[in-house]
Amino acid sequence: MTTWPSNYIEANGLRLHYTRTGGAKPPLVLAHGVTDDGLCWTPVAEALTPDYDVIMVDARGHGRSDAPEQGYGFAEQADDLAGVIAALKLDQPIVLGHSMGAVTTLVLAGAYPNVPRAILLEDPPAKWLDPDEAGLGDPAWRDGMRAWIAELQRHTRAELIAAQRAEAPGWSTAELEPWAEAKLRFSLNVLNNPTPAATINWPATLRRITCPALLLTADRAQGAILTDHEAAALQALVPQLYHTSIPQAGHSIHRDQFTRYMEVVHAFLIEVNAADD
Repeated sequence: MTTWPSNYIEANGLRLHYTRTGGAKPPLVLAHGVTDDGLCWTPVAEALTPDYDVIMVDARGHGRSDAPEQGYGFAEQADDLAGVIAALKLDQPIVLGHSMGAVTTLVLAGAYPNVPRAILLEDPPAKWLDPDEAGLGDPAWRDGMRAWIAELQRHTRAELIAAQRAEAPGWSTAELEPWAEAKLRFSLNVLNNPTPAATINWPATLRRITCPALLLTADRAQGAILTDHEAAALQALVPQLYHTSIPQAGHSIHRDQFTRYMEVVHAFLIEVNAADD
């Protein structure tokens, strides 16, 4: 597996960890899903690094970043991402997020519309329709996730890799190793009962997004979470959003159908670069 330099940034009173491929290339920030961490993007980063300086951030409570007892709302996470971008002095990075990271990316683009050059969203939960649906604010979801992670953390890295290989035989070793390591490092603080925080006005926030945007969805029957109705509702709020669905993939599209996923991502990035020229 490729090894890149990593470091820490102070943002919003937290020490946040990131890995960076480097080089004098346009910046591209990757925001992972819940229970993953930055290095779970390794195969995607390897595919993007010839053309981009890729920055993989560990969200609070994940990887090697600090894990406060509270403060895991999307507003806080978007502020964290904005803080990392500012501290690293990244000039209008492209931001790609998966699941939790995709919602964080949406909030970032609405709260800080001049920060991202473009955004890419992989199967986000539809917070713009129901803020508590299938997310960190849903007690049943949190309880189920806590039980699942607690069980995983009773096992060794090798045991987790073997079990996930049987569960997802199409995933490469490059996907399985960081997946397992992220589960062992994940802080259960992420799943604590949320404390009151600034309420996100979803329609107003999303209507402030001005940059190019791509939404990637997949098969609900295979575990993808976003429906066509939810995608259409997001497009109504973000009219420039382009939507494409990748068949034979579930919630982790980049793991299930890596080649097709990267084709779609590269095609969108080429369009963004052409529009800027």
